[in-house]
Amino acid sequence: MNVMQIATTHFGPVEIEIDDILVFPRGIVAFEDCRHWVLLSDEENPTLAWLQSVSRQEVALPVVSPRRFVPEYSVHVGRGQLLPLEFTQFDQVYVLAVVSASDGDLTLNLKAPLIINLDRRLGRQVITSDEQPVALPLATTGPAKLRKSA
Repeated sequence: MNVMQIATTHFGPVEIEIDDILVFPRGIVAFEDCRHWVLLSDEENPTLAWLQSVSRQEVALPVVSPRRFVPEYSVHVGRGQLLPLEFTQFDQVYVLAVVSASDGDLTLNLKAPLIINLDRRLGRQVITSDEQPVALPLATTGPAKLRKSA
């Protein structure tokens, strides 16, 4: 097991397994220079995870499974957007949506989800071809409640 320690602004030093690093060859919108990421769980909120940049300690994006909030959500993209992820029919696909704060409310970006091939450790942010909200307001009550102090 190859382990390394990364510095993070939000979580302090974190020990990660090198095999857990996700590669986003094109980065993520606004963080194109960040190619290597690791997914960290939020110990206080099982609904939430953090996509932490390995190279920039101050960059950690709050992410959730969009289906937890929009059960019928599906990603519609052109095949070309998925080709770089090298999927085979047996690979595990993971879809995440970035959570943002807007005017004190939490929102979910369903227009530009993160698609991850867990088996190959490859990720890509895609733009959906259908009408999806860029900032879907999240209800802050109910079973899927998120902390605003994330």
